[in-house]
Amino acid sequence: MLVAGNWKMNGLLNDAEHLAEKLASGNTQNRNTEVIIFPPFLHISAVARIVQKFDIKTGGQNCSVAESGANTGEISCEMLLDIGCSHVIVGHSERRSLHGETDALVAKKYAAALDVGLTPILCVGESLEQHNSGETEEVVVRQLSSVRETVGLGGLCSGIIAYEPLWSIGTGRAALPSKVQSVHETIRSCLGDEGAKTRIVYGGSLNSQNSAAMFAEKDIDGGLVGGASLQAEEFLRIIKMAERL
Repeated sequence: MLVAGNWKMNGLLNDAEHLAEKLASGNTQNRNTEVIIFPPFLHISAVARIVQKFDIKTGGQNCSVAESGANTGEISCEMLLDIGCSHVIVGHSERRSLHGETDALVAKKYAAALDVGLTPILCVGESLEQHNSGETEEVVVRQLSSVRETVGLGGLCSGIIAYEPLWSIGTGRAALPSKVQSVHETIRSCLGDEGAKTRIVYGGSLNSQNSAAMFAEKDIDGGLVGGASLQAEEFLRIIKMAERL
């Protein structure tokens, strides 16, 4: 299982260090659950120093497709790797909806991450309008196909897939576990035999109240947690739910 916490653009340095210390002291040296946290870029190094000896990994919330050069305000995959990151999120719904990231750009970011040895977490998911129109599977398959066309099936399967329906993120309205399982099953079928071990996680108003039911489904291999990851006790409870499975 995998439990990842996306802190998004929250907290000053002191807040980040305090949260990291609480997670580090919360007995998170687990047996069968990988834990990754994604602080704001400015706090990654400080957080990594606190949590790395407790087997908690750190990652970047976004990356540039460029390796270096005149790209003001951008952060390259190699820079993330250099400060101790093992993972990077690409294609998060907020990047797609608020910053206009296209499937093609997300695919290039995925490829850039693989090129330097970072494990990309590819976020896929539909909007409320698409959900209501019954287009969920079509949207998810299209987003997966764009990455597959860029890095091949092997490259796609070497990362992590996060199904995050846009209508559920930050709304407190989580999808039903059976519905999530159905989408994850579709994703699994897109990956074929090569993706049998690829982890597919769920994100969208995930918390300690609904995570056990989510994690019990066959093709849900953990969660990408948003708001609940900013509360140490709540995030630790979600991790413990994953450890029991």
